[in-house]
Amino acid sequence: MARPKSYRDLIVWQKSMALARQAYALSMTLPKNETYGLLTQIRRAAVSVPSNVAEGHGRLTDLQFRHFLGNARGSLYELQTQIELAADIGYFDNESVRELLEQSSEVARLINGLLASLSQYEQATQPAVNSASSANSATKRLRA
Repeated sequence: MARPKSYRDLIVWQKSMALARQAYALSMTLPKNETYGLLTQIRRAAVSVPSNVAEGHGRLTDLQFRHFLGNARGSLYELQTQIELAADIGYFDNESVRELLEQSSEVARLINGLLASLSQYEQATQPAVNSASSANSATKRLRA
């Protein structure tokens, strides 16, 4: 897969930035007593998603990029959990939560698609390995 020159060109980065902005805006409505609780957690998770996409794009290999996309996906699921918890407690209205969770689901699909694309590209560029020669190589390494 040929990478765009800038992570800013990745749709997943653009959508995750929009999600982070929306999460920040929604977190401003949390009560003051959540300043060191949900507010901080929501913001950290939200900013982590596009940050990991950008950092992964800047790495040298697709394997490293996939690692950071995995981190982004983990932060995204963390954000979803925090938003749902805040809604269950009654901090957020249902419409705001629905919109944010829809946005996050879209970002998840984009991350998963990019991960699949990177995996397919990696598999397509790997030389075919003959299982017999692999077994012989493994045996030789064990004897050495």
